[in-house]
Amino acid sequence: MLAATNANPTGLTRRSSPHGRLMALSMMKDEGPYVLEWVAHHLAVGFTDILVYTNDCSDGTDAMLQRLEELGLAHHRENRIPEGQRPQPSALNYAQSEPLVAQSDWLLVFDADEFLSISYGDGSLDGLISAAKDKGANGIVITWRIFGSGGVQHWSRAPVTEQYLMAAPQMWNKGWGVKTLFQFDPEHWKLGIHRPKIKNRWLDTDWPQKIRWLNGSGRPMEDYFRFRGWRSIVRTVGYDWAQMNHYAVKSIDAYAMRKFRGNVNFKKDKYNTDYWALQDRNEVRDDTMLRYHDERKRIFDALLRDPVLNRLHFAALERAEARLAEFKGTAEYEAFVAGLKAASAVPITQVEAKPPKARDPERIAALMSDVEKRAAAVRVAEKADRPPAPLDLYVRGPVDLSARTPLEWFANHTLMLPGDARVFTPLGLDLLRAGKFERNLARNLPRILPQGARVAELGAGCGFLAAYLSRIRPDLTWAAQETAPGMEAVLRGVWQRNGVTGDRMRIVPAGAGEDLPAFLNEGPWDLLMIGDPSMTPDVLTDLPAPPGAAMLIGRCLCDTAPDFSDWQDLFEDWGLTDPLPFDATAAYGFRRPPADQ
Repeated sequence: MLAATNANPTGLTRRSSPHGRLMALSMMKDEGPYVLEWVAHHLAVGFTDILVYTNDCSDGTDAMLQRLEELGLAHHRENRIPEGQRPQPSALNYAQSEPLVAQSDWLLVFDADEFLSISYGDGSLDGLISAAKDKGANGIVITWRIFGSGGVQHWSRAPVTEQYLMAAPQMWNKGWGVKTLFQFDPEHWKLGIHRPKIKNRWLDTDWPQKIRWLNGSGRPMEDYFRFRGWRSIVRTVGYDWAQMNHYAVKSIDAYAMRKFRGNVNFKKDKYNTDYWALQDRNEVRDDTMLRYHDERKRIFDALLRDPVLNRLHFAALERAEARLAEFKGTAEYEAFVAGLKAASAVPITQVEAKPPKARDPERIAALMSDVEKRAAAVRVAEKADRPPAPLDLYVRGPVDLSARTPLEWFANHTLMLPGDARVFTPLGLDLLRAGKFERNLARNLPRILPQGARVAELGAGCGFLAAYLSRIRPDLTWAAQETAPGMEAVLRGVWQRNGVTGDRMRIVPAGAGEDLPAFLNEGPWDLLMIGDPSMTPDVLTDLPAPPGAAMLIGRCLCDTAPDFSDWQDLFEDWGLTDPLPFDATAAYGFRRPPADQ
């Protein structure tokens, strides 16, 4: 918490940290309505120093930052942009030789529409850095979380961090840009927008081996990220410790004002309907930012006690609102609103994130240093030695379907499945779009099940396999259970959409038993399918009647691989020793050998 003092009207002074100087470095242009909230929030999070470069401001943003510098609460520098250069690289070039930056112990470069949100511990930057240090790390790669308009059209002075609480699903990979909090050393690092770059003279030394970065869940980043990359991938994404809330659009009216202002990198027509469709993601509620409400408000209110900041802040608001008022009520405004609302109705599976230019593999290879190439060769060799990984199709954790969001449905083996990023991983969505969801099992399951077979499925996911087999094998009896919060609703929705009915097909509500689902006692089952990631061999040891076949699929398969020894022991105890004919990426299971073997 910032200490109180009578030295200035705010009663605030610069805080200290056991980790030294913690620097937030940013660039701004005409962010007047938002700048005090951004500063207050990041002081509340725990930065000891805030440095902002501004260019071409007309709404008092630079004056507010200058006043904050006079009060000892932030630092301001003018970004004089050389001919032909963009504002962000220009500011970073200045920052590279700025003494305040050089004195920083930990540093994070991020924008005015980005707010750091820490879930770890008490939500403080000190606690986050302590946790990283405890793991021997010297950096944390923090992934964007895209926040949309939440359906808000009209302008409001309410805080950004409290007004917009609807976000993209965590596993939606179109919004996985990163920002990097790291221990800064100007001798070795060149500053960058998303991550710093190792200076060339250190690339082919042992210094890169000292880089130990974690992802946003506190897990080690992969080695390649020491050298390049600005986005998370499926293997590296994580939000358990921290995320960078990205409020790129806000309300329709706020988006209009941003369009008037232009953008920090002079990109022509950036703020169009395509950009809105990409950034206006409202699939799930995320209110973790509210943990900072009291401290942020305390600091924000204290800043407004300074008469200069008070005057500049409200002047910026009134200027923005006056300009917006001129636009509202015109035919152009009505067309603008209609276009954005149409873009909001675009299903998430149809949204594209177009790169600024096409990737050139040959050029990328030419830019790679020898040390990167050697590291890449090691990774390729290690990958060749690993068995194929199971197909990870489902998002982990609770599924929140409370938000009404446009969905696209895809045909898979005569069934319709929802392209819902709240439910399926990026790989799962790709397979849905291609009509290949769980294709190996869909093709081979019907061949191994005897006539009139009884199937029990623990962790049925979206219920695709049961629904599909109900069409092509009406002789089967199927009991499906799904215990992940919210997932049972997905299962029921898929069955309803595809007309799965009848006494032979039933969904067993979660919680039918404490340790062993009660319906399993209705056995013997011809096939027991285990997709529930919380299921263990111990839970199933005392089945009154062992199944004729059993297999791990889906989330349980992914979370168990590659060590199946405990499950293999259980299957052998049941007398199941004949391997089932499925691809290793789809299932691991055995059946009882024929009687004549």
